[in-house]
Amino acid sequence: MPRTLLRRVRTAAVAALVLAGCVVAAAAPAQAATSITLDGASAGRTFDGVGAVSGGGGNSRLLIDYPEPQRGQILDYLFKPGYGAALQILKVEMGGDTNSTSGAEPSHAHFRGDLDCGRGYEWWIMEQAKARNPGIKLVGLPWGAPGWIGNGTFFSNDLVGYYLSWLGCAKQHGLTIDYLTTVQNEKQWSADWTVTMRNALNANGYSAVKIISGDSWPGDWGPASAISTNTAYRNATDVLSAHYTCGYLSAQTSCGVPSDVVGTGKTLWSSENGSQDYNDGAKPLARGINRVYLDGKMTAYLNWDLIAATTPNIPWPTVGLVLANQPWSGSYAVGKDTWALAHTTQFTAPGWKYLDTSSGYLGGNRANGSSVTLKAPNTGDYSTVIETMDAGAAQTLTFTTTGGLSTGPVHVWSTDLNSNNPADFFVHTADVTPSGGSFSLTVQPGRLYTVTTTTGQGKGTATSPPAGSLNLPYSDDFDGYAAGKEARYLMDMEGAFETAACGAGRAGMCVRQAAPQKAIPWKKVTDPYALLGNVAWSNYTVNADVLLEKSGYAELIGRAGSQDTGNQGALNAYYLRVSDTGAWSILRNNTSQQVTTLRSGTTAALGTGRWHQLSLGFSGGTITAAVDGTTLGTVTDTTFPAGQAGLGTSQGETAQFDNLAVTGAGGGSTSVLRNTNAGRCLDVPNVSQANGTQVALWDCNGGSNQQWTLTSGKQILVYGAKCLDAEAAGTAPGTRAIIWDCTGGANQQWTAGTDGTITGVQSGLCLTPNGGGTGNGTPVTLQTCTGGTAQKWARN
Repeated sequence: MPRTLLRRVRTAAVAALVLAGCVVAAAAPAQAATSITLDGASAGRTFDGVGAVSGGGGNSRLLIDYPEPQRGQILDYLFKPGYGAALQILKVEMGGDTNSTSGAEPSHAHFRGDLDCGRGYEWWIMEQAKARNPGIKLVGLPWGAPGWIGNGTFFSNDLVGYYLSWLGCAKQHGLTIDYLTTVQNEKQWSADWTVTMRNALNANGYSAVKIISGDSWPGDWGPASAISTNTAYRNATDVLSAHYTCGYLSAQTSCGVPSDVVGTGKTLWSSENGSQDYNDGAKPLARGINRVYLDGKMTAYLNWDLIAATTPNIPWPTVGLVLANQPWSGSYAVGKDTWALAHTTQFTAPGWKYLDTSSGYLGGNRANGSSVTLKAPNTGDYSTVIETMDAGAAQTLTFTTTGGLSTGPVHVWSTDLNSNNPADFFVHTADVTPSGGSFSLTVQPGRLYTVTTTTGQGKGTATSPPAGSLNLPYSDDFDGYAAGKEARYLMDMEGAFETAACGAGRAGMCVRQAAPQKAIPWKKVTDPYALLGNVAWSNYTVNADVLLEKSGYAELIGRAGSQDTGNQGALNAYYLRVSDTGAWSILRNNTSQQVTTLRSGTTAALGTGRWHQLSLGFSGGTITAAVDGTTLGTVTDTTFPAGQAGLGTSQGETAQFDNLAVTGAGGGSTSVLRNTNAGRCLDVPNVSQANGTQVALWDCNGGSNQQWTLTSGKQILVYGAKCLDAEAAGTAPGTRAIIWDCTGGANQQWTAGTDGTITGVQSGLCLTPNGGGTGNGTPVTLQTCTGGTAQKWARN
């Protein structure tokens, strides 16, 4: 049978059982159908697995800070077989002390001769994954690296030792690494260095570790180019890979690979895909997991990233399989992306084989959807995964098994990706016994189905507690940590802030910025800093004791909001910067990295090796800076009304911080705004942070784009830095409600009435779904207040 499935006609009636979006029947000749022969004797490549990536900096950071039992529940949804995503591959970042997308992960070797195998949280995540699924495959890959390696040159003898020491750390954690990628993620590769690394692995007891050459930026198969001409490189490479082989941020409808790459005969992986919301990415995932094999013979598919465990002001805040950004409340949300993966992972295993003649596009048409069939290696068991994301109507599929495949009962599982009701996700809809080895299935548009002879699948039942704010006051003296750990909720953006014994005779533990040199970057390298807290914190004072270990400066950061996706140093925030010479300044930064000095001066020299207290306070538009209890200066600036607190240093400054305290009234309470009439929430479509995006109604999901904070200044904030705004300061009915950078204008001020109305201070108009609509996507405008339920909003 050709790869594209043929449509044939059968002639007798089908006695059908209608179940939850599908029709299953013992096949009797009947109606027009797409006939699929499931042939166990078919040729096909060996399946390596479906997985996810923890890394690209900081996206898993807050997971380890979750309390039990929620932390264990989240890990179960990610890794436990028969429960949730049931991941088969986990790729992790080799931390490099530098920002690699959503933060920085610490290196196991900050400087030449340094080694600490307990740093960071990737070892812990791998341990937890292995504990739940001993068969999961582990992959290591660096994004950036400490600057001592090759004195700033990535491919060097230093890097060989760095890889080997990382593998040694894995051994200390009882972990066996299955694959290493011998490139700098998406940046550079070297055929010669790959051969050198292969030889080093073989010589040091790691001959079983396979090498991946690739992990190149979207669709770039450059590392494959030398395979045909460099025998040593060919022999050293086990897998060729590329990122976003179905297109970056795409619908993943087409996933081709150049013919010369397929012609190498090497195992091919689509080793990073996704970068999409934990719910909205499900349809692209459903297409891509099937189509990377159909179009390009790629035998592994990895989603970026594993989990959205970072705060909403950091780039890509809702990307992952689970949203877990509130360890203080224990709240989390399992995304539809999880169930898109589960339709493959819970019904297959690495080592299964694709059946090429039993896989293809329904009716030979991509728009109808696709199916792939995989066979267990030592039994007649098989699983067929069907996606109908773009189909316009129901389709009846008729299956006939041959070639040694089981003719026993089949089990049908279904997910309706057009639905936002969790009850429609990953449902065991039917069991059917084939007649003469045949059966039929009617599939509906927008669905994922798995037809399988296997058992043991399941849908996790753990539920999340409600969301809640991290409130003030907040403090941490860091004395409860072991050395080399990341303090609770403190997220490294650049550099490495880790616990260490305090210096200068002070007892107890402190947080120390431990990266002593500029890193080999993945993104643009900026000064080291770390953030903590609620993006809605508004009127507060951040205090910390600081000790400079060498000449340079330390910083306190306040009202930190949005960060640029390509440059983590481009941050909406205020800074108090004080140097060892006593020079000080109050600075304002923004997402264009335009740094403005608001006030500066000189105080008594801080020197080095001595403790001092720094303080940065916010009250409305008044900003006050102090050192050792003495006010340095006060300035008025209303650019940023709210945001997180943070710590920072100059590049290479190994400063210590102690007794971090954030005190004050904070910002107002943060909640969703649920429209009383529609039962849906005020939402920023597509998690956009672009100025001018019109807000709309959408099913309540707890995402950062539905978290609104009413401040004491009557602003309604989202993402900590964007304000609900009457477009162009409009005062006429029909004015669009949008988000915009906060300006302090009256068109960004709102009165939340006790009756549930939200009224513009400038216009006197009420926040209203357009036309009183109730459906997803209904735009929200300002209208004359009527007192109707369509104009009432509940905060919960």
